[in-house]
Amino acid sequence: MILNPKFPLYLPGVENSNNDNVSIIGASLREDITILGYFVSSNGGLEIKIQNEYSTKDYSSFSDILRKFIQDNKLDNVKRLAMAVPGPVIDGKSSPARLGWDLSIEEYTRDFGFEKGDMLNDLEASAYGMGLLADDDLDPIYTSGHLEKGNVAILAPGNGLGEAGYFFDGKYLRPFATEGGHSEFSPRTNVEVEFYQFLNNIYGIVSWENVLSKTGLFNIYRFLRDVKRHPEPEWLAERLAGPNFVQELYKAAVEEEVLICRIALDTFLEFLAREANNLTLKLKATGGLLISGDIPQTIREYIDKGKFYDKFKISDKMEELLKNTPIYLVKQNHTALKGAALYTAYYQN
Repeated sequence: MILNPKFPLYLPGVENSNNDNVSIIGASLREDITILGYFVSSNGGLEIKIQNEYSTKDYSSFSDILRKFIQDNKLDNVKRLAMAVPGPVIDGKSSPARLGWDLSIEEYTRDFGFEKGDMLNDLEASAYGMGLLADDDLDPIYTSGHLEKGNVAILAPGNGLGEAGYFFDGKYLRPFATEGGHSEFSPRTNVEVEFYQFLNNIYGIVSWENVLSKTGLFNIYRFLRDVKRHPEPEWLAERLAGPNFVQELYKAAVEEEVLICRIALDTFLEFLAREANNLTLKLKATGGLLISGDIPQTIREYIDKGKFYDKFKISDKMEELLKNTPIYLVKQNHTALKGAALYTAYYQN
């Protein structure tokens, strides 16, 4: 995996030969699956040697997963550890609500004998991982052919709603994390006010994550079913009750053309365009918008790009800025895992 010149990441250690041929364990922690990889740095890029997945809920701590990965693959004297976690990271510590664990990079570095360790928010790590994407990993919604020079925004609906950005310093892109997915959702139409009231009764404070995530898509669906009284076929209820809600809803919408599922996806995509608009304006992301995450990857073939772009550029006074912003769907997965390892390999000289 080598760096894509379209993503001129700030990685000062790329020119330092001491960072070549360094062994790294990368970890992407998620509430369902924790993914670990064994990497070796090389010529400003990474080579992945091993990748394993572990059911997060089967372990009482990250240390247990890390220890098993090392034992399973008979790894010895690994130099560095890189972690991507689904929550804010402050002073090398994080306590992600979805994991229920208290995480400390200093503790893991000490206990496992690594010479260096780094912990990043998962979407910040993904932002670094985007630097390893090939051109055909980006599916354009609207583009003039390349990313422009300017800040770039990343929006990623999955288990939660990840939001991050790149600050363009005139030469390099510098990724940074946000917790913008937890900002408050605001309705625009009368039906959306009903939807807001429905969510308010459940959550109190209604965040964008309650709308744009796997749980958010379920919230949209059950609002349409329970409040707006769209009929749900009997066979569908059992299918949607399983662990693959997003995939089953998508399949019912596309293959069986179930109306409630199509409306749910259309509503989700309209909200996605709206929050993409919000994030682009807040970060002044004239360089581009990247949409990643499990849900957009699952429903990518359903997305009407022209309709999404039309919804995205609606604004009171900023339509000119928005309509010229390149928008890409990211087709690649596991960018957080690779990005965390890339950061640990090359961020510091």
